[in-house]
Order: sequence, then C-alpha cells, then structure tokens
Amino acid sequence: MLRFMPVGDSMTIGSAGEHTWRYRLWQHLCAAYGGPFTLVGPRETLHDPSTDEPTSYAYADPDFPRAHLAGWGEGWCHMAPLIGDAVRSCRADVLLVSLGLIDLGFYTNAEQTADNVRAFVAEARAARPKVRMAVMPVVRNVRVDADETFAGQVDRFNTLLAETVAELDTAASPLLLVPPPATYDFHVDTYDGTHPNESGEHKIAGAFAEAMWQEWSLGGPYKPS
Repeated sequence: MLRFMPVGDSMTIGSAGEHTWRYRLWQHLCAAYGGPFTLVGPRETLHDPSTDEPTSYAYADPDFPRAHLAGWGEGWCHMAPLIGDAVRSCRADVLLVSLGLIDLGFYTNAEQTADNVRAFVAEARAARPKVRMAVMPVVRNVRVDADETFAGQVDRFNTLLAETVAELDTAASPLLLVPPPATYDFHVDTYDGTHPNESGEHKIAGAFAEAMWQEWSLGGPYKPS
C-alpha cells in the first residue's frame, strides 16, 4: 500500500462544497497507478467559511480518502513542527507539498522560509528515512500582481526552494521539485484570485501527477476526469 500525504495551506485543505485538488489527484491515481494506494494524514476536514474553522465535511464528492495535513493560513513554519509526528503516525511514503504563500505573506521572508523547508525535510526524514517528497513552488496569485515587494519575495523563495531541493535530494529519500502548472492563471483558475476553482484543481493535481510520472515513473500522464 502506497501512502500519499497532501501537505498544504488553504489551496490544499479547500472550503466547504469543493472537490479539492486532492480529490482530482485521487481520481487520477485510481486510473493510472497500478497498485494499492491511499491518501493519509491526521486531518480530514475542509475549511468552513461560515465559522472560519476547519470543521466541514461537506465535500462536493465525499467518497474518497480525505485524509491530509493542510490548514487554512498555515505554511512551512506551521508544518515543520508537525510533519514528523504526522509521517510517523500515518506511515506516509510520499509527501505532496504545496506551501509558502502564507509564510511569505505574513510570517517569514524568503530566506527564513527556505530554512523552514530544511527543517521540514529533516523532521520528515527523521520519522521515515525513505520518505519521498514532491514539492511545488509558490504559484502566482492576485497579491503577487498587486504587491511588488511580495512578488520579489515569492520569486526569491522559489529560487531558494529549487536550490534547496537539489541540494537535499538523495537516492534514499528523493526530493522532487514540481514544475508549477504552465497554464495556471489566477484570473481563470481561481474563484477569488488565490483559491483554485475546478480548472485550478485539475491543474495543480496534474502538475503533481506529471512530475511523479516523469521523474519517478509513478502513475501515468494526467487525464482530467
């Protein structure tokens, strides 16, 4: 049984009434991966906008493994202290990580955020030495277009992330930089400038799927269903 753990912020946890990219990736792997697999993590809920709490189970389609480690307003700085216990308790084999927007927007600069990436990787490997990690850079959102300082920090962090992934990659515990979806456009692939709509969910899921297929021969080419 191969265990995938989605790790992320509001783009990964999703809101009440959404499918989430986690669901789209699960659909893909059901069709493309030839062995048993599941999604794991210590959490299952969606964000509930009415209470601003992660308490909703109102998935657009709840019939899939909904486990994850994602949170609205959480970033590398929040997940680094949690990832070791999560990987250990859930026996995660592959981490699918999409973080950084929150860190750069509210908590840490690019260099500090890269330091938290290193801490995250170290904690995950301490818990499971052969864990694999697929990591997506920060994708552009409405604030990047409106705030030059923030945009510069995003660009700087994405450069540091690529360097960090290349440096920390090992044969025993592979680290994969996931190319952001080439056609992702927050004007059409989000519902509010940041959070993915249906097309955005497919593009994020597709980016993870294609990277794992191309680099690890895991799954197959992404075909939205």
